[in-house]
Amino acid sequence: MRMAMESRELGRRTMSAHELMRPIAESPYSRALVFEALLESLKKFDPRLQVRNPVMFVVFLGAIVTAALTLDPALFGPSDASVGYNAAVTIILLLTVWFANIAEAIAEGRGKAKAATLRQTKTELKARRISISGDGMFSSALAMRTGNVEEVPANALRKGDLIRIDRGDVIPSDGEVMDGTAYVDESSITGEAAPVLKEPGTDIFSSVTAGTRIISDQLLIKVSANPGESFLDRMIHLVEGARRQKTPNEIALTVLLSILTLIFVIVVAAMAPVAFYLHARINIADLIALLVALIPTTIGALLSAIGIAGIDRTARFNVIAMSGKAVEAAGDIQTILLDKTGTITVGNREATEFIPLAGVPAHKLVQAAYLASAFDTTPEGKTIVASAEKLGARSDGQLERAQRFDFSSQTRMSGVDLPDGHVVRKGAVEAVVKHVAERFNAVPPRDLEGTVGVIAQDGATPLAVSMDGEILGIVRLADVLKPGIRERLAQLRNIGIRSVMITGDNPLTARAIAREGGLDGFIAEAKPEDKLRIIREEQGRGRLVAMTGDGTNDAPALAQADVGLAMHSGTMAAKEAANLIDLDSDPTKLIDLVALGKQMLITRGALTTFSIANDVAKYFAIIPGMFIVALPGLSALNVMHLATPQTAVLSALIFNALIIPSLIPLALRGVRFRAISAEATFYRNLMVYGVGGLIAPFVGIKIIDVLLTTFLG
Repeated sequence: MRMAMESRELGRRTMSAHELMRPIAESPYSRALVFEALLESLKKFDPRLQVRNPVMFVVFLGAIVTAALTLDPALFGPSDASVGYNAAVTIILLLTVWFANIAEAIAEGRGKAKAATLRQTKTELKARRISISGDGMFSSALAMRTGNVEEVPANALRKGDLIRIDRGDVIPSDGEVMDGTAYVDESSITGEAAPVLKEPGTDIFSSVTAGTRIISDQLLIKVSANPGESFLDRMIHLVEGARRQKTPNEIALTVLLSILTLIFVIVVAAMAPVAFYLHARINIADLIALLVALIPTTIGALLSAIGIAGIDRTARFNVIAMSGKAVEAAGDIQTILLDKTGTITVGNREATEFIPLAGVPAHKLVQAAYLASAFDTTPEGKTIVASAEKLGARSDGQLERAQRFDFSSQTRMSGVDLPDGHVVRKGAVEAVVKHVAERFNAVPPRDLEGTVGVIAQDGATPLAVSMDGEILGIVRLADVLKPGIRERLAQLRNIGIRSVMITGDNPLTARAIAREGGLDGFIAEAKPEDKLRIIREEQGRGRLVAMTGDGTNDAPALAQADVGLAMHSGTMAAKEAANLIDLDSDPTKLIDLVALGKQMLITRGALTTFSIANDVAKYFAIIPGMFIVALPGLSALNVMHLATPQTAVLSALIFNALIIPSLIPLALRGVRFRAISAEATFYRNLMVYGVGGLIAPFVGIKIIDVLLTTFLG
């Protein structure tokens, strides 16, 4: 097990250089991707695809109508619009739809590129299936050696089949290791460079994934998925943006945009009789232009791309989202449950202080602790040796002929008997006190109990060190917080997210870590039912809850949580229960996922604000131009002093079309997330994107009008 843990740690350290889709991640807008997106955007002119976006479908229908007017300007009655004018409006409307198609196609393209790369691991694999005759009772090892082996296509495997995987083979299906121990290269799935040790009965390290390769020894695997149901199949399906489901927030916004579009269709349709009453001749092309200006085309064009890009960002982050809803829900999380070890703390406890008792020189304690831990292979022993060496401790040849005493759960001590007769021990305080009393008939120093009590109250673990029956002092073992974790949790608190630590430690230790880390609460001596209970309690208060987990005992809580992040190194049960899977198996990513979810929601809100503000300026351009002849009083609204009604309409439409591609990078990249309150975020969006969306069109439309007037005479 230790070898597996060390192997996985090596993999994590090299992860930055071995991302899942490195070429794509390094070049998000590569020429090949953009070229493919341009071709795909042309296919999206299919009316069956256009109807999925109500806003852009209206623009698409408008382009068809103006195209018909280009062929016959009098198709719907007398009109003073020229063929060239109608053709210009048609081209601009088609470009508007095309730019929206491009935005969606580019967002989808990254997902499809990832899926194509993943499919490369799904070649026509063969599997060695083992048939067991008789009543089905068998020894796994015996089955591997003597079972009837038949070679079958990987897609012929069924759940429950036994297969043998030899060195160099690609694993054809998800499964559980029944027998054997071997290293597996999982870089095709996780990007980790270091192989992972797989062995039976280890819960976390007994599961294997289709598409990975065994690089040593041999394994007997029990297939856990039917064809098309493997983890790799689900990954391919999930990263393909075209197949994603809309999130609840996106659905709600789509409904709102549809309602606004319907309202403006009715408003524009009512303008024809109003114009007739005012004896003003309005061209159908002008009415369509007005409708396109009124409806929120900017956010309508980019809405789908924002959602797809949100899922894509999690994939580039090496997290597979089971649905867009999971990513979006992460942005609304109000309570987050975090495991202590490996998430809040760096891992095993470290020796942070050597505390000598009265009259004992500090260097004597450090040297004794070093000697007593020299042969201790536990994490505690290793950290004591490392810390003591930094303080100058050395063996000086004393350990070459020393008699070693390894740490055991019975003695709870380790140490050495040196050749010169010195007896050195290190271990639990009670064990060391008992040792000096029984072997040397010695009494513990008076200040021992007080020193131990202070350390225990701080949530640390005291280890006593003795030499020749004299207790020299205490080694303080304490959890070390991960760098920056306190600041990150403070940022979560600033945006209203409550953090709760889950640990199996005693309440004193848990309280000390929670206080040092700045957490809002903790659960000590936690059991699976405790995790489930607190999730339900938080949800009962109307809060959305997120948690991480990797074991089978975490599955109920992961399923209950609104956002459940399972580790890829975890059990199949945990991965099935969660709605997010981290391919790096890094629990701290849950904090980053909250930021990604927030970024997705903020981006959508920011561009919606920009779109609405953007439309206001277009009203000032088109409406005065349409009615200024019949109602001269409207000239006061022509604040941009546009040259003619025709150039006013064309300028507004051209700007409306050009603003979409200019915002595609922002929609795909996302608006920068800052750890501020929802109220502050609202006002920031209002000032940046609201005011910006109001000013930009006035400037842009005026410039386009000047250019049109100059070039068209």
